[in-house]
Amino acid sequence: MQNDFTKGVALALAPEDGRSFWQPLPSTGYITAKITPYNSPYDNLATGIQVLEPGTHIRRHAHERSHEILFCYRGEGYAELGDERHALVEESMLLIGRGVQHKVVNTGASQMRLMWVISPAGLEDWFEAIGRPRRIGEPMPAPFPRPDNVGEIQARQRFIPADRD
Repeated sequence: MQNDFTKGVALALAPEDGRSFWQPLPSTGYITAKITPYNSPYDNLATGIQVLEPGTHIRRHAHERSHEILFCYRGEGYAELGDERHALVEESMLLIGRGVQHKVVNTGASQMRLMWVISPAGLEDWFEAIGRPRRIGEPMPAPFPRPDNVGEIQARQRFIPADRD
């Protein structure tokens, strides 16, 4: 006899499911946090998507305690991991350990779409703190700057400042 309590939780999320936020310069685009401690029983990981518009990038940074996986499923560009540059094309995957400085740049003519997984969770809180709520189907807002207190937010989220641009 099998007990139901031995099975884990299963979630099925549609494209519109999850908390979504427009992102400030230099990233623009948006993120949608799909699975987080807020909608699942798993406190140690979060996952979502990030969409970067052409010519934009994710600033160089590192995570003090988190390990991150990025999977590029649309678009092209490059990632800087430490002192190395790697091409990013569809089906590229990156594993970024804690403390590793990294940056992602969309050099293509179309959107770059990334799936991110981070452990332990917390990246979803960063995106909410610097972003603006997004509703499915609404037009992208004009580019907007990061909040004035971004340094405080980075410290609270345990980011390691960039070692260079």
